[in-house]
Amino acid sequence: MIKNELINLIGDKRARVGVIGLGYVGLPLATEFAAKGFNAVGFEVDANKVEQINSGKSYIGDVTSDAIQKSVDAGRLKATTDFDHLKECDAIIICVPTPLRKTKEPDVSYILAAAEQIQKRLRRGQLVILESTTYPGTTDEVLLPMLEETGLKLDEDFLIAFSPERVDPGNPQFKTHNIPKVVGGVTADSTEAAAALYSQIVNAVHAVSSARVAEAAKLLENTFRAVNIGMANEMARLCYALNIDTWEVIRAAATKPFSFMPFYPGPGIGGHCIPLDPHYLSWKARQHGFDSRFIGLAEEVNSRMPEHVVQLVADGLNDDRKAMNGARILLLGVAYKKDVDDVRESPALSIIDRLREKGCDVRYHDPFVREVSFDDAHTQGDGAPLASVDLTDQEIKSADCIVIVTDHSQVDYGRVTELAPLVVDTRNALNGDVRSKSVARIIRL
Repeated sequence: MIKNELINLIGDKRARVGVIGLGYVGLPLATEFAAKGFNAVGFEVDANKVEQINSGKSYIGDVTSDAIQKSVDAGRLKATTDFDHLKECDAIIICVPTPLRKTKEPDVSYILAAAEQIQKRLRRGQLVILESTTYPGTTDEVLLPMLEETGLKLDEDFLIAFSPERVDPGNPQFKTHNIPKVVGGVTADSTEAAAALYSQIVNAVHAVSSARVAEAAKLLENTFRAVNIGMANEMARLCYALNIDTWEVIRAAATKPFSFMPFYPGPGIGGHCIPLDPHYLSWKARQHGFDSRFIGLAEEVNSRMPEHVVQLVADGLNDDRKAMNGARILLLGVAYKKDVDDVRESPALSIIDRLREKGCDVRYHDPFVREVSFDDAHTQGDGAPLASVDLTDQEIKSADCIVIVTDHSQVDYGRVTELAPLVVDTRNALNGDVRSKSVARIIRL
């Protein structure tokens, strides 16, 4: 049986693992397999990334250059733009982006492009696993038929499964090896083989009955977060209207030892998962005549947070008898979360757009992001790119208002509040000790 053949190859570490897409998901995965003694090949369309990996350099914060260099030197890791090497792989893992179209519908074009590359080179004895987040049914409704067009048969010639990525960039506690892996195959044999593969690099594998269950589980994880963050954001807006400290309210509620899980407000949600994944679930729901109202309401609340942040700036300037038009605004952080360089779907982009539209002179400082550019999806103004400025004393003093959008650890917030006239804190970055020494007037989300 093909399942047993693959499991034996995996158990002996003779299985050759191919990873398509070497971004925040694919590169850590390929590096982990190589570190565990497997021969891993990363497939990329970006020749620059391929060159960096093959020269032992990392372009992702969660993977060290040292780890890549060791595996490259040992001959266990290489990257290539030549997809013909897929023929040599026993297991192929797809880790490509799954964005949304402007209509908020799933865009699976990257998955289809990867599947086409595999389809051209599929041979007997291969296991194909999709990790890219997508709607329930993608693996067996889209990917499987493409592979079966080759004439090869599922379970007899190849296996196919889905295992959702659970990467949390910048999280020092949870990495690939200690995040449980959910695995669901289109068939039982596919589940067993995929579980055997991942058990070589992760501490725990949770097998489910089908690829659809695994696909839905991933969407539930991120929809759960989006909905609860939406609740926290709505509470923040209410507390602001009532002149109550949102963060104190959350801390008080969190003392309850049961039936409460703290979620925190912010300037909006960002990254590749939480802003996008719920739309995959609601889109699939609509195909079956089901209206997922919680998802729609959460998206509405979360998408309005940049607007609320701009209103906080306007209120603060108004109290100082200053106009928005011509005001100098300094944003601290443009990445979507602290201590990462990722600006995908970052609320900072929307905040910048809105401030520019009001006539503000917008600048930003981010130790991880040298420059941000804008496209039609984000830009309401002229879309001119911005470069990070040094956080000098003069830069802080010259700002009419400073907005903490991303609470990076490298920033000295005490110095900021001692020099700035007005600070809008959207991340609760200014703790009690900093606030007690502050010269600046502080407005908190």
